[in-house]
Amino acid sequence: MKKYILFDNDGVLIETEIWYFEASKRALKEFFDLELTYERYMDIMAKGQRAWVIAEEIGISEDKIIVAREQRDRYYQEYIKTKDIAIDGVLDTLEKLSKDFKMGIVTTSRRVDFELAHDSRGIVDFMEFVLCVEDYPRSKPHPDPYLKGMELFGASKDECIIVEDSKRGLSSAVNAGIECAIVYNEFTKTHDFSDASYRVKKITELPELLNFIHCNK
Repeated sequence: MKKYILFDNDGVLIETEIWYFEASKRALKEFFDLELTYERYMDIMAKGQRAWVIAEEIGISEDKIIVAREQRDRYYQEYIKTKDIAIDGVLDTLEKLSKDFKMGIVTTSRRVDFELAHDSRGIVDFMEFVLCVEDYPRSKPHPDPYLKGMELFGASKDECIIVEDSKRGLSSAVNAGIECAIVYNEFTKTHDFSDASYRVKKITELPELLNFIHCNK
């Protein structure tokens, strides 16, 4: 029986993935005159690589990449402060789910960015914990983030379900041996989700899905 939900953040609870892409694209163009295409970024993202791999491939030094990455981070923070990153139905859905499930967030975001993006949104009020990239040894697609979340709950794998929107996140769930529901996101629609246990078109469908799982297990 499912008792615990582990949520990805970007693209599931708030719409930030496109702005991380735009910030990376902008910095790569500005510093190195490199074009980061959507198609290449999707491939990079699915593999759990850094956008800077296209700079590394042509021999740009790590020192120069660090400077560009710091500017990318400033661009990203500018976007998340000024763009509409809300996803319709999230708060209502979390309120419904909180009656029957304990929930946590497992994200690859830096905590400073996470806290900026979630300022006054109310989403974290429903969560037992938030794990950011600083909180585990290896990031997605490795299993470490979700295994850490399961450990914090004191739960078994069968008691948990993961909610994701990307191939990298799905791979992390699969590698952890935990069932995963994919929420459709326009930005990651080209990813291969064939390993997903479940799929929904929008987050508001999660209560119905979990009720279906409960009734059929």
